[in-house]
Amino acid sequence: MKIQLDKDVFADAVAWAARSLPLRPSFPILAGLMIRAEADVVTVSTFDYETSAQVTIAADVTTGGVALVSGKLLADITKSLPAKPVTLSASESEVELVCGSARFVLQTLPVNEYPELPTMPKASGWIGSEEFSKAISQVVVAAGRDELLPVFTGVKIEFDGENLSLLATDRYRMALKELTWHPSVTVSDTSVLIPGKVLADAAKSMLSSERITVSLADVAAGEGLVGFEAETSGGLRQITTRLLDGEFPKLRHLMNIPNDLTVRTSTQDLIAAVRRVALVAEKNTSLKMKIGTDSVTLEAARGDQAQASEAVSAMVDHGAGDPPLTDAGFNPHYLLDALSVLDTPYVHMAFTGSGKPCLITALPDLDGEPLDDYRHVIMLMRLSS
Repeated sequence: MKIQLDKDVFADAVAWAARSLPLRPSFPILAGLMIRAEADVVTVSTFDYETSAQVTIAADVTTGGVALVSGKLLADITKSLPAKPVTLSASESEVELVCGSARFVLQTLPVNEYPELPTMPKASGWIGSEEFSKAISQVVVAAGRDELLPVFTGVKIEFDGENLSLLATDRYRMALKELTWHPSVTVSDTSVLIPGKVLADAAKSMLSSERITVSLADVAAGEGLVGFEAETSGGLRQITTRLLDGEFPKLRHLMNIPNDLTVRTSTQDLIAAVRRVALVAEKNTSLKMKIGTDSVTLEAARGDQAQASEAVSAMVDHGAGDPPLTDAGFNPHYLLDALSVLDTPYVHMAFTGSGKPCLITALPDLDGEPLDDYRHVIMLMRLSS
């Protein structure tokens, strides 16, 4: 194999594919990055039996071929190269990389031991990349991080005609985003559970494209695979991943929280206040929100060492709750996560009572109606006496 490529294009492709390399591969061969040259293109790919990443870029191919090298090492090398064309030559045992006066020789890994990449399923439809990325960022914050409970680390996507719903939960908070997409085949009453990290990486890394193609394998036939594809400024990028197994909890009924008490306030003012007051919050303790008539006051303490409080003006409707709710306890990190993904100047918070969930929605206008396409529910924490 002998090829010549633009340095920036090659470095970007290698860095993008190497993002999917496992930190602790179950087999040493899975730390490899595959380079395949044919015609006038080069394909760079990685695969760990669960998730594959593949990017195709233009190149001047003198001799085609395939080489497998250490992905992390190649990524480190390519990002430090001078701004000159890259020439790559490969034999059975080594790859030589030359860029200007810089020269590197890497030992190759056995190509015949590397797993074959899965085939991208047939395209099922597409969605605008910016819209998809925003939706994923709003939902994935509620996904779990505990790999021992894999079902909660996923984002459930429900397809019903042109309607698409994203759901995530870690059992203490939950998020739902509803939007439309453009199906190319009939996709009704179908749902898939996708690893949240993979979904977030796919949406973010394909943001430079206009659209993202979604490809679903035959879920009913047990083909647990989903793919995402986009033509980006860094080449044609493709990601496939195996679906998560397990029964995802039913969440929708938990999103219908009555407005027994509502609080409307500035999103940015509340975010800033939470960040300041949370500085003194003791680990695993709640941030108290005292609900007044025209403001909310945030309070936190670290034993006798430090205390903090800050009031934020708000429109408060105490409704007909009996007894009226005056104090609510939040995990400050959960509250910040929910508020930070809102893109409206105001936030609407609905409460039902002490110890009950709180519903957070976006509010474009202080006197208007909250948007219902995105709902974020946080379970309130018990307040210490």
